[in-house]
Amino acid sequence: MNRKILAVSLAFVFGGALPPAAVRAEKSENDAKAAEFQAKVHAEVPKVVAEFRKADPSMERFFKDSAGYAVFPRVGKIGFIVGGGHGGGEVFEKGKLIGTASISLGTIGLQAGAQEFREILFFKDAAALERFKQNNFEFAANASAVVVKAGAGGTADYNAGAAAFAKPIGGAMAEASLGAQKFSFQAASAPAKK
Repeated sequence: MNRKILAVSLAFVFGGALPPAAVRAEKSENDAKAAEFQAKVHAEVPKVVAEFRKADPSMERFFKDSAGYAVFPRVGKIGFIVGGGHGGGEVFEKGKLIGTASISLGTIGLQAGAQEFREILFFKDAAALERFKQNNFEFAANASAVVVKAGAGGTADYNAGAAAFAKPIGGAMAEASLGAQKFSFQAASAPAKK
């Protein structure tokens, strides 16, 4: 018998064929965890927005004039030479919730540590927001975010259609690395009609 066919057959028998009930149970458990995570994010988003507005009232112009914004209450980042991170958030267009998003970070270079931070990403115009919604949006992780502090929003400006503000909330990271942030958007489900 051909070795390739044997390998595929063994993989199917020993690892690839879970009973349908087990697949449904695993999917149900994953869906419950995802819903719990999104509920936590949803509860934290208004607090993060209020925290950023209080820390830097000059950033109010971004809330007022941008086409939309994405709020990521908790982004975890860890690295030693190679680093990465992830977080979840919500996306708003003209102040109205339109969906959820995730952020993924990847870095390489001199770095060591772990850090957690909050981030708000503002979109200058409808074209930038649309790129984000089409999952065609990313930028350099280290060069683009302005650390939130009083007056920082007054001198900040858009870069490639977006302005990012970040606020460390825990941990420490020493780094001189290059990297990127990549985003994934999912539109909110339309409410059921009665």
